[in-house]
Amino acid sequence: MGKIIAIANQKGGVGKTTTAINLAASLAALEFKTLIIDADPQANSTSGLGLNPKEITQSIYECMVGLAKVKESIVSTELDYLDIIPSHIDLVGAEIEMINLNNREARMHDALAEIKDLYDFIIMDCSPSLGLITINCLTAADSVIIPVQCEYYALEGLGKLLNTIKIIQSRLNPNLMIEGILLTMYDLRLRLSNQVVNEVNSHFKNMVFETIIPRNIRLSESPSFGIPAILHDAESKGAISYLNLAKEIITKNGLLQAV
Repeated sequence: MGKIIAIANQKGGVGKTTTAINLAASLAALEFKTLIIDADPQANSTSGLGLNPKEITQSIYECMVGLAKVKESIVSTELDYLDIIPSHIDLVGAEIEMINLNNREARMHDALAEIKDLYDFIIMDCSPSLGLITINCLTAADSVIIPVQCEYYALEGLGKLLNTIKIIQSRLNPNLMIEGILLTMYDLRLRLSNQVVNEVNSHFKNMVFETIIPRNIRLSESPSFGIPAILHDAESKGAISYLNLAKEIITKNGLLQAV
């Protein structure tokens, strides 16, 4: 059975989509069958992998409200081992539509049940909120990666997210684990970046990934080409960092022999 990992932080601009796309692509490059689920109405993971959200007819929205089967919504990408279930703006309305549905917090969990054994990893790109869609993702996930940018206000809202995770663990998903806190947008030249790294490591210790994602022009450019950084420039610092993150996760999950 595949491992479902949610990429979550209700704070915007911390690198959730960049992480979702490039971690999934790195796992696929290492020949682990990987699915990325775009659970953000902004659909940036969808466009970042070369799909036009306006042309999507079956997305994660239809899967969650019962209008489509998950298997029928999977789209292949340029990487052999990477598929995506895309998103579009209609996902905004899903939270309202699901209010009166039975078991509304588990719609994503139930939808993914039929495909979980088809993949080694399922990566979910969550929206920048703690609304019902994100709660669905955390209820469906085995673990969560929390991106934290190496900038001022880095820890703002992190306590609220960790509290939400505790509530979900106690009420909806007792098996949910924190895969790790991922430091992103690191700039070696800035004293502030180094201060944030030290502060996060002193607060959270073993919860923090060893891999740190740097600010990198190739990571910024690649979405405009509709490809992950590993296809845009495999030797860039950004692409190498996400490959290292993928290897760290693989090692942590006891799959080192396959790398």
